[in-house]
Amino acid sequence: MTAPDKTCLIVVPTLNEARHIGGLIEGLLPEAEALGALIVVADGGSRDGTLDIVAEQVRHSPLVRLLHNPKRIQSAAINLAVDRFGADIDYVIRIDAHGAYPADYCRVLVREAQAKDVDSVVVPMKTVGMSLFQRAVATAQNSVVGTGGSEHRTGRAGRFVSHGHHALMSIPAYRAVGGYDESFRHNEDAELDFRLTQAGFRIWLTDETTMTYYPRASVSGLSKQYFGYGRGRARNLLKHRMRPRLRQMLPLAIAPAAVLAPLAVVHWTAAVPLALWIAACLGLGMLAALQLSDRYKLPPQGAPLVGISAMIMQFSWSTGFWLHLAQSLSPRKEALGTA
Repeated sequence: MTAPDKTCLIVVPTLNEARHIGGLIEGLLPEAEALGALIVVADGGSRDGTLDIVAEQVRHSPLVRLLHNPKRIQSAAINLAVDRFGADIDYVIRIDAHGAYPADYCRVLVREAQAKDVDSVVVPMKTVGMSLFQRAVATAQNSVVGTGGSEHRTGRAGRFVSHGHHALMSIPAYRAVGGYDESFRHNEDAELDFRLTQAGFRIWLTDETTMTYYPRASVSGLSKQYFGYGRGRARNLLKHRMRPRLRQMLPLAIAPAAVLAPLAVVHWTAAVPLALWIAACLGLGMLAALQLSDRYKLPPQGAPLVGISAMIMQFSWSTGFWLHLAQSLSPRKEALGTA
């Protein structure tokens, strides 16, 4: 079923988002009315009351739809929504259910896409932490020690980029390259951006709006997240035979350095690479804390956690990358693939 006379499709992938989804839809409804947009909640099997909340919104507004996403992952949610509701619609806007957005977020995205005549608009991420650990992670993620200078993390907006945090895409461009690759559970946005730019489509990092992101609140959650990012990046590089950027190449040495370090019992130099990395993270983390403590409300006792957070992210990313690479290139993997 398609929605007639709609110019914009706002898609919200969900999985157990009962705490956020009601308020998020309420905030998006004025946007949908102003844009002539349809809000599609693509749910991956929530069991916490999310479905009941969305069903109530559907009953009260013709601008809200509930779509069941059997594949559960975000990339499949967007693909399914565009396939089901995207006919004769100009743009799709991707909304993260656990993020926070300005009241005119969608309208600004559409205005930017039209004014710049671009096929995709990506946004800077304003990272906000509640606990001490989250504030340290936020500080790391928005500094060179944590992200290596990623444009959408460090605030260098108002420019054309090759990748950024997904916000708006032209549906014709999205369909032209085949949408998201649903075999990617992580890094699906960077993989799609690569295909968009290779096909000649333009990506604009806006400086007119932003979204608020809340980082993982535990060491295990942060580790799992960046382990997945590392695996996704390896999969992306293998698929497209890409060369990693410098800011991605440096973390690749971390897991091998950790493997090498125990050989320090034979000769002390084996521990030098790992020791230098630890020292660099702690030093740059302290510098980031000094520079950004007011922005992220980081108290002095949280400064050492910035470098530690960076180490967790980088080590997990590096481990995920090398593990996926090893699994992909193993003889057993190749034998199974040709059987």
